Amino acid sequence: MDLEKVFHMSGGVGKTSYAQNSSLQKKASDMVKHITLETIQQLYNEVNPKSLGIADLGCSSGPNTLSLIKDIVELSKEVASLPDFHRDLKKDRNGRCPAVFIAGCPGSFYGRLFPNNCLHFIYSSYSLHWLSKVPPGLYDEHGKSINKGGVCISESSPPSVSQAYWNQFQEDISLFLKSRSEELVTGGRMVLITLGRIGQEHVDRGNSFFWEILSKCLAISVSQGEIEKEKLECYDVHFYAASRNEIEDEVRREGSFELERMEMLEIKKQVKGGDGYSTGVAMTVRAIQESMLYHHFGDGINLDTLFNNYAKMVDQEMANQQINPITFLLLLKKL
Repeated sequence: MDLEKVFHMSGGVGKTSYAQNSSLQKKASDMVKHITLETIQQLYNEVNPKSLGIADLGCSSGPNTLSLIKDIVELSKEVASLPDFHRDLKKDRNGRCPAVFIAGCPGSFYGRLFPNNCLHFIYSSYSLHWLSKVPPGLYDEHGKSINKGGVCISESSPPSVSQAYWNQFQEDISLFLKSRSEELVTGGRMVLITLGRIGQEHVDRGNSFFWEILSKCLAISVSQGEIEKEKLECYDVHFYAASRNEIEDEVRREGSFELERMEMLEIKKQVKGGDGYSTGVAMTVRAIQESMLYHHFGDGINLDTLFNNYAKMVDQEMANQQINPITFLLLLKKL
């Protein structure tokens, strides 16, 4: 599967779009905005560049995509498209537009995207927990998944599943750091926001639990004859929530960056409009997974039913015990 072509957030501005279901991601970005802007100011004072090269590395669509870039050029109004972005830039105090040049660069950030030493600042929010591919170690010599009944690391997964995901994360994060170090000037900074986990156990009441719920909902779809069991048994997501120690160790091992700051963010539950928390979670997961689910299972899968079941299961689990997804903030400086 070519993830660069298949995997994307749900586009548009409809009810199931990522634009309408990414408030948690926006809240995390807002929570660290002061750190991001302080980092830009410090960087500018240290390097004093004639121009400032900035890259936002992500895989989403909607108003979150350029909101931080607007903050960096001292504008606060949210934007949903490039024409809006240019138009708002002209609304500065003197009616003049700053010299801002924008380009979109397609491709995977697990590899080179830009020329050497052309960037001063890199920002990436809720992207690095997505691996470059489904770990090859999840499949046996016959191409069959060893993670039967699970779409990611779960309580029923054998240890080799966790090892396969860990191996892929190591490979990917090393390549990401190496590629960015070649594109950043010395002293350049990166602010990264990513999902993670607290301890060394891969299965917890955090991010991994949402994948367990998806596995259970897909199993219901199998029992109802909507999708084939064989299809479910070979559906695996390319997601890995790293621990603090794993991230620190990989940054140290790669050697191109100093980890200046690392914080765990506590993001409170949000309820949008008349929807409950469980519905909001289900819609968020749908906006993230819809492209992959349709590609793998085909148009026959009923996503409305699937994610209605998902919301009900979240409600049931929340009644028993809280689900606490973990988010990390990383601030790195190129050595």
